Amino acid sequence: MVLKLYGHPISTCTQRVVVVLHEKQVPFEFHLIDMAKGEHKSAEYLTKQPFGQVPYIDDDGFILYESRAICHYIETKYPDQGTSLIPMDFKANALYQQAASTEAFAFNEFGAKIALETFYKPLWGQAIDQATVDSSLASLSAKLDVYDKILSKQKYLAGEASFIFFTLFFEITLADLYHLPYADLIPIASANIIQGRPNVARWYKDISSRSSWQKVKEFAKSTA
Repeated sequence: MVLKLYGHPISTCTQRVVVVLHEKQVPFEFHLIDMAKGEHKSAEYLTKQPFGQVPYIDDDGFILYESRAICHYIETKYPDQGTSLIPMDFKANALYQQAASTEAFAFNEFGAKIALETFYKPLWGQAIDQATVDSSLASLSAKLDVYDKILSKQKYLAGEASFIFFTLFFEITLADLYHLPYADLIPIASANIIQGRPNVARWYKDISSRSSWQKVKEFAKSTA
């Protein structure tokens, strides 16, 4: 039975799941939740996602919500299909967990606020709180300075560390992909916050040019 994804095409959390589904080459059936009509707050929907948010999946009767939990589930269910996104070596896995925590606590909070104020509020006809934008940009800029130092030493934020001909390689992981939805919206508020940091800019160009993310953007345009 094909996995069913319930969400909205411009939801950053839905996009996070879709990019991983494409990386893992997992076919899925998309079900649009009309948030403008409040479908995500309906009694029926709340039996699947009690917080009234998107997305959630139905995998042959197995219901799961929270985008990162869904992504982790997809990777662990299909470890040998598509791109490997969670390293198995215990030290490499610890580095992956470190990078995933970095995304959650050093990037997501500020990226979410910036996206809300500069993308979603105008879309909903609401006024932008410029003070929130400015403070979030300042906080995220400081975090990205650290990112730039980390990425000056490795291609991706973490991943499996492997020696090939005595060279240490770091591969892409879920932690890198988790950044994409908000990173894609940040230029609306500031065109230089990513591009102004050479190592962050190189990393972002790499992950955002992947065919999986391009399919997400096409998906958003075609189903919006």
